[in-house]
Amino acid sequence: MSQLIWHLPENLIILAQNVTDPNLVGQMQKAFTHFVQSGQAWALLIGLAIGYMIRNLTSFG
Repeated sequence: MSQLIWHLPENLIILAQNVTDPNLVGQMQKAFTHFVQSGQAWALLIGLAIGYMIRNLTSFG
């Protein structure tokens, strides 16, 4: 087994992972709250609307 591991690249050998906060739903809620509070949600919506208008103005047919 050690000979097999010896020939693998270093970035493929992952034996253990340190999980500091296992609350996945809480992390997603915190990230979404930050996304809305920082104004990125409005920027996304405005960008989608402007992109849709530009696409319609530049398409033929």
